[in-house]
Amino acid sequence: MPTSKIDDIKSQVCADIDKRAADLIEISREIHAHPELNFEEHFAHNILSEYIADAGVNVTRGAFELETAFDVAIKGGAGPTVAVLCEYDALPGIGHACGHNIIAAAGLGAGVALSAVVELCGGSLRLMGTPAEEGGGGKIEMARKGAFKNIDAAMMIHPADRDLARMNAIAIQQLIVRYEGLAAHAAMSPYLGKNALDAAVLGYMNVAALRQHIRPTERVHGIFTKSGEKPNIVPRQAEMYWYARSNNIESLQPLKQRVAKCLEAGAMAADCTINFEWQKNTYADLVDNLPLLKSYIQNSAQFGRILTAEYLAGTGGGSTDMGNLSYLVPSIHPMLQVAPAGVSLHSAEFAEYTAGDAANAAILDGAKIMAMTAIDMWLSDSLQAQVHQAFGSGVVPEGVF
Repeated sequence: MPTSKIDDIKSQVCADIDKRAADLIEISREIHAHPELNFEEHFAHNILSEYIADAGVNVTRGAFELETAFDVAIKGGAGPTVAVLCEYDALPGIGHACGHNIIAAAGLGAGVALSAVVELCGGSLRLMGTPAEEGGGGKIEMARKGAFKNIDAAMMIHPADRDLARMNAIAIQQLIVRYEGLAAHAAMSPYLGKNALDAAVLGYMNVAALRQHIRPTERVHGIFTKSGEKPNIVPRQAEMYWYARSNNIESLQPLKQRVAKCLEAGAMAADCTINFEWQKNTYADLVDNLPLLKSYIQNSAQFGRILTAEYLAGTGGGSTDMGNLSYLVPSIHPMLQVAPAGVSLHSAEFAEYTAGDAANAAILDGAKIMAMTAIDMWLSDSLQAQVHQAFGSGVVPEGVF
């Protein structure tokens, strides 16, 4: 197809997104005002799927046996299938401090606009709602049910404190650890008790010491979720929730063992028992498909968002279930600035910015850039070949699913 024709189609989808601007911003603000946790995103699921249906697009609600997932599948020809992904879960206590309301609205805008040109471009479109990114691993659960079969490229955007083509996302394993002791009167007969809280505190301190001797790219952090009933009862139970992060799933395994030894030592010292509950959905590191990313970068420049395909210092350490998907499907996960540089994701301050003017601009820019990149993928035989070649064999390492 001539370049001028491709430019016309891109202009058409951008104009469509602009016409929907007020709706997309309002949906983002509504989701922001109704934060929902992992797999509980009923309000977001409903408002997004209803908008899709009202636009005349067939949508499957409660897709892939997940109540808050949705799926749109449009076959417009024999060309590649491109998936645009939405996230919409929030964080406990601080709401949309990761800005998933922006991800949802941008994905919605791109998907609905692309639905009008998918047949013209001769490809196929998937617009998917993926719940529970903040720890539940919704994309992993969907992948196990075959959601991402026969998809040639997947993309989403994520808000941040700067524009980034690449987020250096690393692998993560979640752990719930429980200590069992023995209750006794803390004043009359403490010698009859076994203090589960002491065991947990000692385990915590051991991990704190371990942090000096792990790789600079690794992270371990945890919280106490149960610490006893009353001060005058020797705590019989204690519980902690831990995250261990490393460069990839392979390097994560020895870190998990070291953390477990630290926590177990606390139990031994306090003469308590310990139980490890490693959560099943391990998040993999994110592998960007560079040819697809370069197409995104070229389209991004048209909106004044100048990006590089190189990792920028100080931008790593987070984790996402998009990492798992990137081993299954050629994927990208660029970041759009919605807050001043230095404002941390997962903070109350960042949550305020995810409903501001810069967030609104990111919704529209993100929707347009993703839509334009999808059109490139549909209409460029060269890009299709490069994306496929860069993805390689598609062998999924053990532990990713």
